Amino acid sequence: MTEKRKPSGFLLKQRAFLKLYLITMTEKKRLYGFKILDELREEFRPYGYRPNHSELYKALHDLIKDGILKQIKRKKEGAEFQEVVYYQFVDYEKAKQYKRQLKAELDRSKAIIEKAIRDNFA
Repeated sequence: MTEKRKPSGFLLKQRAFLKLYLITMTEKKRLYGFKILDELREEFRPYGYRPNHSELYKALHDLIKDGILKQIKRKKEGAEFQEVVYYQFVDYEKAKQYKRQLKAELDRSKAIIEKAIRDNFA
């Protein structure tokens, strides 16, 4: 992981957005990929955002490559034989640093959107 994320210049990129939520969801509880995807889709349904399977897994794999998360295979709750991959922190300090960097990008993106609304719809 680079020490400091470089802003994209416009709005926050989807993968960075997903990585932020993946870190927060991992802080709150251990989940596996499809459960994470279902929860994100449900949470963002009112906003018309539906993250896709491949982008979510790319974000998870980035977090693994960056040394933030690791995979742990466990039996799925209520299933005798089915295993799922859960995610947990390898380096929580890196995760917190990433969230701080994304907060700055979200604030910048919010300011861009607010300016566009003021300039075009006021």
